[in-house]
Amino acid sequence: MKTQVGIIGGGPAGLMLSHLLHLQGIDSIIIERRSREKVEGTIRAGVMEQGSMELLNEAGVGDRMNKEGRITDGILLRFNKQDYRVNMNELTGGKRIIFYPQQEVTKDLIAARLEAGGKIIYNVEDVSLHDVETSEPKIRFRLDNELQEISCDYIAGCDGFHGPSRPTIPDKYKTEYLENLPFGWLGILVEAPPSVEELLHVHHERGFVLISPRTPEIQRMYLQVPPDDDIANWSDDRIWSELRQRLETEHDWKLLEGPIIQKTIIPMRSFVCDPMQYGRLFLAGDSAHIVPPTGAKGLNLAFSDVQVLAKAFSNFYNEGNKDLLEEYSETCLRRIWKAQRFSIWITSALHRYPQHTPFNHRMQLAELEYLVTSQASMTSLAENYAGLPIEWPQMESHKDVSKNLVSHK
Repeated sequence: MKTQVGIIGGGPAGLMLSHLLHLQGIDSIIIERRSREKVEGTIRAGVMEQGSMELLNEAGVGDRMNKEGRITDGILLRFNKQDYRVNMNELTGGKRIIFYPQQEVTKDLIAARLEAGGKIIYNVEDVSLHDVETSEPKIRFRLDNELQEISCDYIAGCDGFHGPSRPTIPDKYKTEYLENLPFGWLGILVEAPPSVEELLHVHHERGFVLISPRTPEIQRMYLQVPPDDDIANWSDDRIWSELRQRLETEHDWKLLEGPIIQKTIIPMRSFVCDPMQYGRLFLAGDSAHIVPPTGAKGLNLAFSDVQVLAKAFSNFYNEGNKDLLEEYSETCLRRIWKAQRFSIWITSALHRYPQHTPFNHRMQLAELEYLVTSQASMTSLAENYAGLPIEWPQMESHKDVSKNLVSHK
């Protein structure tokens, strides 16, 4: 097999990259180790920034998101049993976020790729990358126990933290930054009406809670637990009891409960690989970086990565200009490190750390009280939560670049 861009990973990052390339007349092949059913059924993020919404619409795959997604103007903070609202729309001059589950984004992108005749190969095994330092890199894998090879001009590694792309970069050419946080999140999916209309972030002496409304029938909730905790320790009754305690408030509000249909514990960590490119290999999404989910940046960073990468490929194939390809890593990392900063800041403000003393707890409360009484501080929170713009080389405007990126040839 031969293509211009070989894409490893059929999640949202790989699918979006393939579709953006298609809109620019650039050929690609996606390979994915899981089945289509498992890819479409993976339940993860559900909050998209303004820029991600615009990218889906400009790429022609936003119709179902616009019909079924829930746009919101702000987020809620709860501490000392009181609620405070941060109005992103007012503070940022019109930016919003939308609740639209990641698995639905994935389904929309798969449908768009298949309708356009795109090639997605599922259930591959033993994926390896070869000759990435040369002008003819190759991807090898097994499909139905037969060895296959894709010869391409470039390889995009959109294969997540545990994929084979990043380890292909020799250690001497990369620096990996890793910070493991001293807690995890116990996440549940609940069959219940929404308890809130906007994201609710709760600081409590027993630990953090996040309520993320998804659909009129299904809600996502998280509570802070030790990183090495066992999900077997958490019966449904214990989960609801803990949530009631941490969500206690002095105003008229009720936690709406229902059957828990999924529960798991995920560790919290921050990770960045620098650089995100080596030879003809480019990393995007979780293969290059992971952020704590408190600020809802994971999927959004992946989309900004592939937006930059697709523009860089377009400039090369359609204009013969390699500048954006050469600057890909630097361009992405500027936004990634700012997202890391914001994610760590909001995580530190809202979570209880094992080493925290009563003094540390009072400092957290002072930080939160300052936040909700300072226009400048709330504006900073709103700008970061709604999404910072991509800082394109030579200060090219984000709006103009987006329009050029998705225009049909």
